[in-house]
Amino acid sequence: MSETSGPNATINDCEDCVAPAEAFSVIANETRLSILEALWKAPERPVSFSELRREVDMRDSAQFNYHLKQLTDHFVASTDDGYEFRQAGKKVVRAVLAGTFNEHPEMGPFETDSTCAACGAALHAYYADEMLAIACSECEKNHGEYPFPPGGLNDRTREEILDAFNQRVRHLHCLAADGVCPECNGRMRTAVTHDDEDYLGLEVRVDHECEQCRHRLYSAVGLSLLDQSDVVTFHRDHGVDLCTKPYWDLPWCVSDEYTTVRSEDPWRIRIEIPLDDEVLAVTLDGELDVLEMERETAPSAAEDATAT
Repeated sequence: MSETSGPNATINDCEDCVAPAEAFSVIANETRLSILEALWKAPERPVSFSELRREVDMRDSAQFNYHLKQLTDHFVASTDDGYEFRQAGKKVVRAVLAGTFNEHPEMGPFETDSTCAACGAALHAYYADEMLAIACSECEKNHGEYPFPPGGLNDRTREEILDAFNQRVRHLHCLAADGVCPECNGRMRTAVTHDDEDYLGLEVRVDHECEQCRHRLYSAVGLSLLDQSDVVTFHRDHGVDLCTKPYWDLPWCVSDEYTTVRSEDPWRIRIEIPLDDEVLAVTLDGELDVLEMERETAPSAAEDATAT
């Protein structure tokens, strides 16, 4: 662990690593980026000096050697068989491929095949500032807005983009709930809180925040159940593949309609998931751990009227 860790550290603090400013200056060169690209495209690695120079198309061997040495140790490793990536070098290439540094596309809004959990109007998706959002075209209810690198738009139809976004959101929240920041791998803290800022139009929401980089994710409480085994089985028993169904098509994932707060100290939150003639009731605590699981027969319309 470098000395940049800790709550009072700054991004320039570095006692046992390459200074950030120096690291960025090393790759701020077209030839060096071309070397990293050639190494990335190589069918097999390690790659010899002569093969790399040929791919970069630089005749001056001494000049090429100078640029390669600038990359060596931090971004590229020199071995007896040639040159190989270090993790930092791979991250640079992946960030460029993802469009993080040099692409700023916008898209939409465009209509989806889904309807709003609040009013039933059509949902629209739009993309800007490396964020993809799903929102209602009528009541403007937010159904989720999350980071989505520009590279995720390449060579995909709108339907494929939405499929990829759905899987990415699940992945982000799964990591966060497990205590791992999806941005920097730092420690993620999870808390249930009131949605006083009205980010999602909910009574209560789940906040995930990284202690290291301060990256934050917000969601309805129900979203934490997407990969819960009993919930997945319940849907499978009713012919629904929960692993591929868009989370914004599940009202209990984006609204409070099926959420009941039974207590706040400690948190006891009940989520009811209706499917056909059954209801799966799940009670969670403030750490999103499942306390109770009940599978019940759904009340009929007549029973609902009598209860009312």
